Amino acid sequence: MEPLKIGITCYPSVGGSGVVATELGISLAERGHEIHFITSSLPFRLQEVHPNIFFHEVVVNQYQVFRYPPYDLTLASKMAEVAKKHELDLLHVHYAVPHAVSAALAKDMLKGDIKVMTTLHGTDITVLGEDPSLANIIQLGIERSDCVTAVSKFLSKQTKEQLDVTKEIETVYNFVDEKEIQDIDRQSIRQKFGIQQDEKVIVHMSNFRGVKRVEDVIRAFQIVQGHIPSRLYFIGDGPERNTMEKLVQQLGLSERVFFLGNQMQVFQLLSMGDVKMLLSEKESFGLAALEAMAVGVPVVGSNIGGIQEVIEDGVTGRVVPVYDYEKAAEATLDILLDASVHEQYREQSQHRALKRFGKQSIVPEYERLYERMLHLP
Repeated sequence: MEPLKIGITCYPSVGGSGVVATELGISLAERGHEIHFITSSLPFRLQEVHPNIFFHEVVVNQYQVFRYPPYDLTLASKMAEVAKKHELDLLHVHYAVPHAVSAALAKDMLKGDIKVMTTLHGTDITVLGEDPSLANIIQLGIERSDCVTAVSKFLSKQTKEQLDVTKEIETVYNFVDEKEIQDIDRQSIRQKFGIQQDEKVIVHMSNFRGVKRVEDVIRAFQIVQGHIPSRLYFIGDGPERNTMEKLVQQLGLSERVFFLGNQMQVFQLLSMGDVKMLLSEKESFGLAALEAMAVGVPVVGSNIGGIQEVIEDGVTGRVVPVYDYEKAAEATLDILLDASVHEQYREQSQHRALKRFGKQSIVPEYERLYERMLHLP
């Protein structure tokens, strides 16, 4: 297709939506499109220089008349400014609030002379959408978009049911970049961390919020390490980290459980694992599961949300009842105690991740929707 000029707005933090949005922008730039990130700060994953990528910071001025800084209004104004100055073809916003709502305002300012795609990632629906004070504005942001996508069939269905939206919602899954896992030396990384040959490694990556059920991961690991020599590595940070560190101490697991905090080289760290646990009670997709699978790490995940669209139960990992950490431990031991099963899961996990959810498969799906939205031949 002909190169497009695309504005992308996302949360620039280490969260899954920001990671996917940034990686999408990078991938689109590599395919010849001109990308303009319109965000409050430089996206976390935007580390390398690229001639087709531009950054426009949204700076909110403080005025006494406002009790809270009006980020959504400032963002809308910046979107309109960048779109007009750089003659953007479309705005691709990630999250309904405030981004889709701000994009709708920007479109009004431009007298309709811009197309808007909104991608729903989960929290904007599964958490914010349950707030009666926000439901109507979220619905407005979705309905005013020219095209809406969701990262899983589960999320698409839930959005329609919960918010009673009439807009068609396309499912476009999250993706991984095959290049990011090239040349990863798993054994070398394990040696750097002092992991012994007979030790098994469990990994977990999340934002340490209550819905991630980190306590269940710890209690499942306690059972696993009682049967085989093992370690648990946590990647990420968040509000429950201190509480979970105290639980680890109380359970006498401090020498077996390690908290690494937020990290850039997540694929390398995930590659140390023999199994990844994702035991969330809410998960619209499960990007952390996909990233683990991409480096050949089978996932034991809970039977909720989009996780079941990522993991093939009994093929690339195991799906267990949410809240049942004992079942999670049992499934993990089943994988770890049979070397042939473990190796089969490793191979099938990576194959599924790269074939079904690889960048080369998913990014063209967005391009197809851009073409349809812009009515290109």
